[in-house]
This record gives sequence, C-alpha cells and structure tokens, in this order.
Amino acid sequence: MPTISMFYGILIRMFFRDAERHHVPHIHAEYQGEVAVYSINDGTLLAGNIPLRKHKLVVAWIEIHQEDLLADWELAVNGKKPFPIRGLDQ
Repeated sequence: MPTISMFYGILIRMFFRDAERHHVPHIHAEYQGEVAVYSINDGTLLAGNIPLRKHKLVVAWIEIHQEDLLADWELAVNGKKPFPIRGLDQ
C-alpha cells in the first residue's frame, strides 16, 4: 500500500485492491497506529477511527486534493504507482 502523503503525523495510503470491501475510491489514513478509511468522493468515513482533530485535517485535505486523489486512484487501479500528493504542512 503506497504512502502518497504525510502531514501532521498522518500517513495517507492508497490501497485499491480492497475496493470490493469499501465499494468506492478511498484512502487509508494512519495516525499513531490507528487507521481510518475515507471516501475520496466526499470525505465520508467508511471504516476505522482516528482522533477528531486529525480526522478534520484528513477531510479538509481530501477536499483540497480530490482531483489529484481520483487521478491517483485511476493510476493504481490500472497497476501504476500513484503520485505523491502535497500535505497540509508543506
């Protein structure tokens, strides 16, 4: 599962092979051992949990980078490596 971004201690990863489980393009956000899965389309929390302040950062980041995330999803689905995406603290 490639890491596509890091900010404020949050790792953002894209793992498209579990699309059958979540049914939509999504990312995995990991913070201090906790993992949450978010829809790229609207930032909805699909599974898991991270602290509320970090959750809000991830949702804002998804909104800012939605087009880049969808482009990366398309690359990943087609067997190509997704590009890194700038974090919030850069």
